[in-house]
Amino acid sequence: MASRLARRLPRPVRSLLRRGRALARAGSGRAPAPVPPPKPTAPAVVLPPRPALADEPVRLLIGPANFAGQGWEWGRAVERELPHVAVQVFAFGRDDGFAYPCDYGVPVTVYRSAAWAREQEEYVPAHFSHVLIEAGRPVLGLLHGSDAGAEAARLHAAGVEVAMLAHGSDVRLPSRHAELYPQSPFTDPEWDLVAKLEAQAERLGAIITGFDGPTFVSTPDLLDDVPAATWLPVVLDIERWAAPAGSRALLERERPLVVHAPSHTRIKGTELIEPVVERLAEKGLIDYRRITGVANADMPALFAQADVVLDQFVLGSYGVAACEGLAAARVVVGHVADRVRERVGEDLPIVEATAQTVGEVLERICDERDWACERAAAGLDFVRRVHDGRRSAAVLAPFLGLTPS
Repeated sequence: MASRLARRLPRPVRSLLRRGRALARAGSGRAPAPVPPPKPTAPAVVLPPRPALADEPVRLLIGPANFAGQGWEWGRAVERELPHVAVQVFAFGRDDGFAYPCDYGVPVTVYRSAAWAREQEEYVPAHFSHVLIEAGRPVLGLLHGSDAGAEAARLHAAGVEVAMLAHGSDVRLPSRHAELYPQSPFTDPEWDLVAKLEAQAERLGAIITGFDGPTFVSTPDLLDDVPAATWLPVVLDIERWAAPAGSRALLERERPLVVHAPSHTRIKGTELIEPVVERLAEKGLIDYRRITGVANADMPALFAQADVVLDQFVLGSYGVAACEGLAAARVVVGHVADRVRERVGEDLPIVEATAQTVGEVLERICDERDWACERAAAGLDFVRRVHDGRRSAAVLAPFLGLTPS
């Protein structure tokens, strides 16, 4: 029927219909849809080259935190003080003027990549006899999740001896700290950081305390949270912190220079002490300076100009920052609880003060300068004995199967 009707149409119209049917058989007759451009592919992860490792019978990997450069310092101390050992310190994270030295560093993007994790999982058991895992963070990347305990089991199965090290907030349980330390900053239920730190310490603390192997803590207060651990003292390059020749003698100013370099103001107790310290400065008794945004490489010069270093006033312990002040032969003031001082096992020359007594202590330093200078000299002697690396290497020696030379 359709064909008979088509024959009655004028010839030009019939010609157009035939062309249309031909186009329909060849395709739709519409212009092809534009082809979307290919999706951009993520750039391939560039794996950093591996540093050389000395051919020693004991080969130790420390990582991946290197908080306050302590992984580096422990590693160098072990190599100085113990025979037949090579150490590689690995860290991931920042790469700027605030980063600490390490032997092998990778950006966070590389650390999180599957390609690097697969390579790391093959490389570590093939090249190291011992691994010291810091802060509950995996040294093999995130290919198998973030459980450093499971990672330790895999390494041990591959013939690697493993130990764990707690640095601080990885195991310091705020609720326990608030019970044990009256000055604790974790007593405020409205502070949202408390819940985050509690959850973190519960998770990582369970991994570290449940680890069936050698366990260490970097500060003596952490034995509250990991009672079966051994204290591994932090280490400093003592000479790096020495005041240069020609520096002003300690406490010779009429108004001593008091400095405070808080890494976290609330956890250091800065808001509690600063009004008192500033009032003393307004009265002309002292000069006061809060140090912020300064790289660690520039801190020795600043401490060399100071007379008094204010550490922390709420945690009840001491760490790298206090040791730096002691190594600079400054008068270091802070709150170290009796339970922590007892664990040190000898006189700790940090002048005791809380937020309630810091004003009185600073006034005494100004009035009794000979006594204050004696405290500073005792502090330098203390860090030379306890925090120059010899004691820390001796603590790690049994784990490495070595004897200090």
